[in-house]
Amino acid sequence: MPNPAEAQPAVGARATAADLIRAGEVPLSPSEQFREEILRRLDTARRQGLDRAQALRALFPRTVLPVSTYDDLVTALVAGAHLLFFGPSGAGKTNLAKELWSIFPKAIWAVDGCPVLDHPLSVATEAGAARFPPCPICQRRFAPDGDFAQFAPARVDPAKVPAVRVRLREGFGFARLQGSSEVFPDYLTGNVNLRKLEEIGDPMSPLVLEPGKLLQANRGLLLIDEIGKLPLGTQNVLLQSLQEGSVTPAKSRESFPGNFVAVCTSNLSDLDNINDPLSDRLTSLHIEYNPRHRDNVEIVRLGRSESAPAYLPEILLDAGVRVIETWRLKMSEDNPDIGEVGSNRTLLDVAARTAAVALLAGRSLPSAEDVHAGLIHAMRGRIRARSGDSFRQNERRVTEFVTQYLPPALKRSGGVYWCRYFRGPLHESRPEAEGLIAEGRRLKDDAELQVKAAADPTLFPRFQALVGYVGGRESPSLPTTPFAATLNVFRLLEEYSLFSCDEEADDDAVL
Repeated sequence: MPNPAEAQPAVGARATAADLIRAGEVPLSPSEQFREEILRRLDTARRQGLDRAQALRALFPRTVLPVSTYDDLVTALVAGAHLLFFGPSGAGKTNLAKELWSIFPKAIWAVDGCPVLDHPLSVATEAGAARFPPCPICQRRFAPDGDFAQFAPARVDPAKVPAVRVRLREGFGFARLQGSSEVFPDYLTGNVNLRKLEEIGDPMSPLVLEPGKLLQANRGLLLIDEIGKLPLGTQNVLLQSLQEGSVTPAKSRESFPGNFVAVCTSNLSDLDNINDPLSDRLTSLHIEYNPRHRDNVEIVRLGRSESAPAYLPEILLDAGVRVIETWRLKMSEDNPDIGEVGSNRTLLDVAARTAAVALLAGRSLPSAEDVHAGLIHAMRGRIRARSGDSFRQNERRVTEFVTQYLPPALKRSGGVYWCRYFRGPLHESRPEAEGLIAEGRRLKDDAELQVKAAADPTLFPRFQALVGYVGGRESPSLPTTPFAATLNVFRLLEEYSLFSCDEEADDDAVL
């Protein structure tokens, strides 16, 4: 188990290979580094009292997926696998891949000046070179008289190999590639720039090498979105790197190290385009839409917390999520024109569009009508436009669907909200509930009484208790006050929940 990060040398620290040998440094592959970091984080989480499921979720704070998916993923990484996330568009595959980069340990020792970040012990020790052969540039640099053929780690003085502590970043230990039919092999391999070589006249200079994505990812992580869209020739270049840990740039006779963890994504429609040998090198993980309602609500809350949006009442947010979940269950996935209408991106967009509709109408508190418009805006915006007629036909389907399923969604969301309060703070006391309803009905349409109650928290004590609950649960942002937000919640509860809690309030029940 590695030492905690604070005990490691600072980025920018300098040493020599001899210093690293004395310190007991051992070169690790990217997958080994990844495994140790994951195990370290899990151990820390357990020491903090988290159980296995909580520890796994803590690794991925910006994604919301079933614990079984995290378990499969972490098991594959600890085993040293490369990954392929596949599933419907907008299910969170790319976000999950980005989360992996946030976990990956980024501080490493590298040969100072090496364009592909060779480990100093790859140059200065036979064991290091056997596992991780140094690049041709470093071999020439540290060979007697710069003679590539005479390079041998045993002939290198470790005290003369400069080492620097670097932080992996885009282009240096991390590379991203967007799959398309126009990504040719040399985009992955890179080039030896012959004109620069002629100008510089020094084949050892890192300036003559233009590293491709595979070399940029050396000693780190390679993220490939939509791998199935890559041409077969480009896939074969990636396959060679995964098999051999090396890459031969175009116009070069020499191979460079290309050792990394590959994390790839694919939509379902592109899976057949991934050639079998490459697919065999990747561990496939199915990333699908969350089946649990509470997880989908959490996705929206995470997205909104990062963008600091306007206040949206929980009942309305919750109902919008339920409509999208119902779309996923009831609409066929065979039609590619509407394949993204039920995606996680739509979930996030519904909340943003609802707030925008209310803002443009001059309302600080969105209404059910705003959610209706926000749903149509967001879902219609995810229709793939192939022709005017097909778009209008799908637009009608969306509008009819929202009109049909939003009212029952609002009823269920309002019912769940009221039941939480009735069974929680009210302790299922019907007299207390009736007293609260009576106070709320007196307040909701009397502006003068509202001003007095907002200024004096001793007035209408049962309603004031609801204000505390709504304020603590929803944290409305200015200009919306907790009192104004609670009046709005009360109106929604009166209209949609009917203050009834006779049925079990199940978050995950289907409409």
